[in-house]
Amino acid sequence: MEKKAQTMKQYPRVAVVILNWNGRFFLEKFLPAVYNSNYPNVEFVVGDNASSDDSIQFVTTHFPTVRIVRNTSNLGFAGGYNEVLKAVDADYYVLLNSDVEVTPNWIAPVIELLENHPDMAAAQPKIRSYYQRDHFEHAGAAGGFIDHYGFPFCRGRMLHVIEKDNGQYDDACEVFWASGAAFFIKRHCWELSGGFDADFFAHMEEVDLCWRLKLAGYRIGYCPQSVVYHVGGGTLAASNPKKTYLNFRNSLFMMQKNLPFLQAVWVIFARMWIDFIALAHFLIAGKPKDAWAISRSHQRFFLDFFKTAKKRKRHNQKFGTKGIYHGSFIWAFYVHGKAYFSQLNPRNFL
Repeated sequence: MEKKAQTMKQYPRVAVVILNWNGRFFLEKFLPAVYNSNYPNVEFVVGDNASSDDSIQFVTTHFPTVRIVRNTSNLGFAGGYNEVLKAVDADYYVLLNSDVEVTPNWIAPVIELLENHPDMAAAQPKIRSYYQRDHFEHAGAAGGFIDHYGFPFCRGRMLHVIEKDNGQYDDACEVFWASGAAFFIKRHCWELSGGFDADFFAHMEEVDLCWRLKLAGYRIGYCPQSVVYHVGGGTLAASNPKKTYLNFRNSLFMMQKNLPFLQAVWVIFARMWIDFIALAHFLIAGKPKDAWAISRSHQRFFLDFFKTAKKRKRHNQKFGTKGIYHGSFIWAFYVHGKAYFSQLNPRNFL
C-alpha cells in the first residue's frame, strides 16, 4: 500500500480529531501511535467535552503540537464533534475514537479511496479487535449495513458473532454506513449534511449521517488496506442500560427522519412490536433496567415526535436504499441460522 499511497498527486489536508471525555488512560495509551502516523499533511486535534480529569493537561504536556478545542459542557459524541469541527480547517475530517490503536499507514489508503471516487462522501478502514487481533471488532468490522427494521449489522459481525479476519472482506466496496470509531469524511460533505444530529447524543449518529448522505446522492465506502484496532466500550460498556436506551431511541429517530413517510409509519409500528419482544426478553433474563430503558426510549420517541418530524427532508429516495437488507437479519440469524454476512442472500439487499 505504500506505493499506492504515493500515487496521489498531492496530499489533501487531513485533520484527525479525537473527542475526549475523561479519557486520560486511552490518550496515554493510543495517542502516541496516532501522532506518529506517516501521512505528510495532517493536523492532530483533541476536542474535549468538559473533562474533569487531567487528560488535557497530559496532552498539552507530552504533545504540545496537538491542538486542543474545548467544549464548555459534555455534549456527547454527536454534539461534541459538531462543535469541535467548527474550529477545524481541513479537506478531510477523521473522527477517531480515543480507544483505537492505529497502524502507521492507516490514513493514506482511505484518503486515496475517497479522492478516487468523487461521489463517495465518507469511508472507514478495516476495524479489528484490540484484544483479539485476528478478529473483527463489533463497532464497524468490515463496513456497516442495516436491515428493513432499522437494525444495524456489519460484514464480519452479526449480533454477537464476530468473524475471524481471513481476508474474506478484503475488497474495497460500498457499504451503508461507516463506523464512528474511525470515520473519514470530506469536509464539504460534512458541512452539506449539517454534521451529526446532536439530539442523538451518542450511538447510531454515524448511521443516521451516512443515511442522509446517501439520500443526497453520495456513497459510503470501506477500505480494507487501512487497518485499525478498536478496544470498544471505552465510554459505555457493551451491556449498559443507558446504551440500550440510546440505541433503541436513536434507531426510531433515524427511521422517522429518513424513510419515506408511509414506509416509516408501518416499519416503526412493526419495530415497536419487535422492541416489545426484546423488552420481554430482558425481563426474563433478569435485566429489568434494560427493559425499562426500551420503554423509556419509546416514551422519548413519542415526546419528540414532532421535533424529529421537522428534520425530514425531501430527497430522491432511490439514492438512500442501496445497502439496506430487505427483511430482518435478526430473523435470518435466529430462525435460519445465518450467523455470517456471507450467508445472507445478496438479492435481499436493495
